[in-house]
Amino acid sequence: MTAEAAPHAISIAAGRRQAVAARVLLAAAALLAIAALLSLSVGPTGITLASLPRVIGAWLAGTSDASTAREQLVLIDLRLPRTLLAMFVGASLAVAGAMMQGLFRNPLADPGLIGVSSGAALAAVATIALGNGIAAPILRPLGVYALPVAAFFGGAITTLALVAFAGRHGRLMIGTLLLAGVALAAFTGALTGLIAYMSNDRELRDLTLWSMGSLGGASWTKVIAVLPFAALTLLVTPRLVRALNGFLLGEAEAFHLGIDVEKAKRTIVLATAASVGAAVAVSGIIGFVGLVTPHIVRILAGPDHRVVLPGAALLGAAMVLLADVAARMLVRPAEVPIGIVMAAIGAPVFLHLVTRRGIGGME
Repeated sequence: MTAEAAPHAISIAAGRRQAVAARVLLAAAALLAIAALLSLSVGPTGITLASLPRVIGAWLAGTSDASTAREQLVLIDLRLPRTLLAMFVGASLAVAGAMMQGLFRNPLADPGLIGVSSGAALAAVATIALGNGIAAPILRPLGVYALPVAAFFGGAITTLALVAFAGRHGRLMIGTLLLAGVALAAFTGALTGLIAYMSNDRELRDLTLWSMGSLGGASWTKVIAVLPFAALTLLVTPRLVRALNGFLLGEAEAFHLGIDVEKAKRTIVLATAASVGAAVAVSGIIGFVGLVTPHIVRILAGPDHRVVLPGAALLGAAMVLLADVAARMLVRPAEVPIGIVMAAIGAPVFLHLVTRRGIGGME
C-alpha cells in the first residue's frame, strides 16, 4: 500500500510545486504590468497615460496641435523608451545574477560583487572619456553600438579572468572565486578612478552621474542599440536551464547527466557578460538587482531554473521600473540617481533575507 501511495504523493507534490510556480510567475508579470503603467503615467509634467489615445489618434490622422505635440514628446519619445530600457536593465541584471549563482552554486555570486559589473563599467567609462580622443578611430565606426559593445567586452574579459583565477584542475573554487572577484573589482575600480582623474570637468561630471546609475538619457537610439543583446539573452537563456539545474547537483553530476559542462560554462559566461555589459552601458551601475531578485524567486517558488530565470526577469524588470519611478518623483522636477534608490531598497531586503530567511546555500 505504501509503495502504491508513494508515486501518487510524489505526483501531488509536483503538482503543488507547479501551481506555486505558476502563481509566482503570474504575480511577477502582474507587478511588472503595474510598474510599466506607473512608469508611463507618472512624471513631473503631469501628463498621464490617459492622453495616449489622443496622441495616437492625432498621429494616425496626421494632425497635431501644440498640446498634442507636447504629450507625444513626453509619452512616446521620453517615457516609452525609458520604460523599455528599465525593463531590459532589470531583467538582464536579474537573469545574470541567477545564472552566476547557479553556475557557482553560491548565493553571493552577483555580477557586481564578483567584478563583472566593474569590468563592464571600466570599458564603458573608457569609451565615454576616450571616445572623442585616441579611441575615436576604433569606436566611431560602431556608432550607437560603441558603448554596449565596449561594456560587453569589458564584462567578458573580467569574467573570463575570474574563471581562470578561480579554476583549479577543472573545478571552480568558491573561496578563490569571491576573493578574486573582490581583487578584480578593486583593480578595475582603480583604473576607472585613474581615467576619471585624467578627465576634464565636463567628462568628470558625466562619468560621476553615469556611475550612480540613471535612465535619464533614455532614447529610441539606445533602445535600438540594446536590442541585439536583449535578443541574445532571450535566445540563449532557455537553452541553459537544464545545465543550470544540473550544476545545482555539482559539476560531476551534471557531466553524468549528459551536460557538456565546459561548453555550458562558456555560454553562461558570455551570456552574462553580454546582458550585464549592455545594461551597464545604458544605465550605469545599478546594484542589488542581480543579487536579491533570484533569492526572492527561489524562496517563493524553489530552485528550479525553469521558474527562477523567467521569474527573476519579470521581478527584476518590475523592481527597476519602480525604482526609476521613485527616482523621478522624489525630488521632482530633478531626479535622484536610480542606483541610489535601488541601493536604498535592495540593501534592507538583502539584510532581511540574510538574517530572517537565510541564504547560505542554493536550496
